[in-house]
Amino acid sequence: MVKIAVLGYGTIGSGVVEVVERNRDVLTKKAGEEISVKYILDLRDFPGDPHEQKIVHDYGIIKNDPEVSIVVEAMGGVEPAFTFARDAILAGKHFATSNKALIAKHGAELIALAKERNLNCLFEASVGGGIPIIRPLNSCLTADVIEEISGILNGTTNYMMTEMSEMGSEFDDVLKDAQQKGYAEADPTADIEGYDACRKIAILTSLAAGKQVDFEDIYTEGITRITATDIKYAKALGRRIKLLGCSYRTGDSYCAMVAPYMLEDSHPLYNVNGVFNAIFVKGNMLGDSMFYGSGAGKLPTASAVVADVVDIVRHKDKHITVQWDQEKLELADHKKLVNRYFVRTAAGQAAVEAAFGAVEYVTAEGVTGETAFVTGEMDEYAYDAAAEKLGSVLQRIRVK
Repeated sequence: MVKIAVLGYGTIGSGVVEVVERNRDVLTKKAGEEISVKYILDLRDFPGDPHEQKIVHDYGIIKNDPEVSIVVEAMGGVEPAFTFARDAILAGKHFATSNKALIAKHGAELIALAKERNLNCLFEASVGGGIPIIRPLNSCLTADVIEEISGILNGTTNYMMTEMSEMGSEFDDVLKDAQQKGYAEADPTADIEGYDACRKIAILTSLAAGKQVDFEDIYTEGITRITATDIKYAKALGRRIKLLGCSYRTGDSYCAMVAPYMLEDSHPLYNVNGVFNAIFVKGNMLGDSMFYGSGAGKLPTASAVVADVVDIVRHKDKHITVQWDQEKLELADHKKLVNRYFVRTAAGQAAVEAAFGAVEYVTAEGVTGETAFVTGEMDEYAYDAAAEKLGSVLQRIRVK
């Protein structure tokens, strides 16, 4: 029997325990051994819970118990999660987590530490919740050079953009609705400012490049400036606005960023709506592929975590290679990426053409007193120069 400890008994941690209990028989067949939860670490007590006898408040109990061979972290945040992860590996225990903040910051370090001790550090659920993407990048696509990763990586913002598009609502109203339905936190900053998606595209780019990508180096733009007026223009163009995390191979490096994009209806991410996530991957041999599903939620995410546990049980005495070195990758300049841009301005057409040259003008029902247009292809340096010449920009959204 393989005994595990679960750190954190919140949404994901309780989901891990539930998956292990409900699917015990099938997990035993797939892993080759029975998997059992011995401890659950949490600051709280859970009187009346069927697993209350497994609750402990001292991590030392878990770290020092030789019967525990796998530690599952579901607490969130960087600390004390990193300290607990490092101590678990140093104590000879395998480690699995759903924590994107931890992996984005310390993933390469923990992988190296595990490799030194012939242990495993797995983190499938850190990106995309229940969508399998880490394992495909790490194994199925190892014969490819990854040329592009573009993803809807945050269910909260995708739900909000979907609601704004379908209902014509303003940002603040949709945010309140998302909070009431439990899709957005009381403090939604990490989601709506794009920080959550930024950490996820940092992890994916690190795996594609095989080197450390610091999320602090990634240009990040959220959805807080998107308005109902922008949605009207997007509809007039036959497009939808989505917050994307993107990474493009550029020479020997990658260019990564997070920003809203206007997508045309032929784009594979155009029809990904609601709280669903999807990740588009382009390999130089495979070509285009899509990974789609529930990007969050208790049981989908817990299912991905337990899949890592099963993988670890199958490889108890063998390190599963994850190509992610601690050497830092210097990202390419995102401003050199070529895009088209949707722009709204208070200036007239003569000023627009003097600044941007030939453009495609857009009109939207009920919108007056401004000029809207889509530029030709240009990099961001050229856009900035033209926008400065125009002198009056109300909105700018990249067009894919």
